[in-house]
Amino acid sequence: MSALLPPPRTGPRLLDPERLTRVEDGERLHALLWCPGPGWRMAGSAVLGGGIGDRAWVLNTQVAHGYRRTDPARHLADLARAAGARGSGVGLMTAADVSAFARARDGGVEAVVTAGISVRGWAASPEQGAAAPAAPGTINIVAELPVALSDAALVNAVMTATEAKVQALPEAGLDCSGTPTDAVCVAARAERSGAGAHAFAGPRSEWGARLARAVHRAVLSACPPARGPGAGPSPGR
Repeated sequence: MSALLPPPRTGPRLLDPERLTRVEDGERLHALLWCPGPGWRMAGSAVLGGGIGDRAWVLNTQVAHGYRRTDPARHLADLARAAGARGSGVGLMTAADVSAFARARDGGVEAVVTAGISVRGWAASPEQGAAAPAAPGTINIVAELPVALSDAALVNAVMTATEAKVQALPEAGLDCSGTPTDAVCVAARAERSGAGAHAFAGPRSEWGARLARAVHRAVLSACPPARGPGAGPSPGR
């Protein structure tokens, strides 16, 4: 059965970021821009270009602490355009210094993670949810697979990347499942006519397992071990 699945594709890689710097709100801020061009289909939770669709670039940008703009999607689009990105893309933001990113590879899958963990917690919390989004602190995950995935498999891949992140955080000594503003973007090759696409990307599938290992290692590298009160493994570990 595996012989019927589409093979990995070679060509331009997504995760070869251009490092950008700008001054905004009196701060020197960094950004990472990937422009692999057409031929990629992405899924994720980004404020700009989230959901599922054909995308030609990914921007992961640092914003000032105390970010107060109410139009983050427009802000991201303006920054990407100023940097030379064209067409539809994905924009993520964080108050963390994205120049200190971590990268990991596994069997053709690559993951890049930037991490700001000062505001963190457990997903299932007794606290009342807020109507407005929290200020960006954020663990941002961008992952690339060299194969085509169905829409369902792309959603599955976002789940797998998230599960791998949550597995890594307690291992790094962090008492959380993430931050309130974590974002994920998974990029897979666009399906070629007649070539088919992989239908599964769970953690026990061929490509999902590679994705999980790459994200897990990148999150561990991006998050320094916690110190001080509150640090430690999650309950039951």
